[in-house]
Amino acid sequence: MPTLRISQDDVADELLGRDPLALLIGMLLDQQFPMERAFAGPRLLADRLGVQTLSAVELAECDPAELARLFQGPPAVHRYPGSMAARTQELARALVERYDGRADAVWTDAPDGATLLRRLRELPGFGAQKATIFLALLGKQCGVTPPGWREAAGDYGLEGARRSVADITDPASLAEVRAFKQAAKQAAKEARAAKAPVG
Repeated sequence: MPTLRISQDDVADELLGRDPLALLIGMLLDQQFPMERAFAGPRLLADRLGVQTLSAVELAECDPAELARLFQGPPAVHRYPGSMAARTQELARALVERYDGRADAVWTDAPDGATLLRRLRELPGFGAQKATIFLALLGKQCGVTPPGWREAAGDYGLEGARRSVADITDPASLAEVRAFKQAAKQAAKEARAAKAPVG
């Protein structure tokens, strides 16, 4: 079982390390929301459901209105509780349909990095970048290293990188990743401004 330090909260991180579905949902929630709060979300959800481990079957079958209510809190599991509750349920349903409800079945038997990346990209709510980052997280911190995983993860798979959640192991690396993201955002903003027509 990996020891993760993504949310910077021992109880939330313990769940991420032991529950593959919690980790997958944390990645899903990591959008327009502080990283550590996104990855603490599965713990909030588990507590409100009164369970030790999240179940894709239970989430898939949950009444959508009830799940949205659980996401609202307080505190809210995400900035957009309604839409993220719906996305979480969509993800759970896909896991039930394709992987017998087991999140880790997405990666345990992946023959290579390219196949694993394709499987992740096929999950609801996982675009190209999110899938690539999660692949890097699995490889760097969870011991999921099929042949070619670093190549499939691209720059996020680089040793010593501080680009994403895959590289967060303590408060210092969290700060470095946050600084990298802010610099990237600023560079993109400047690039857009440079392209904008004058006058």
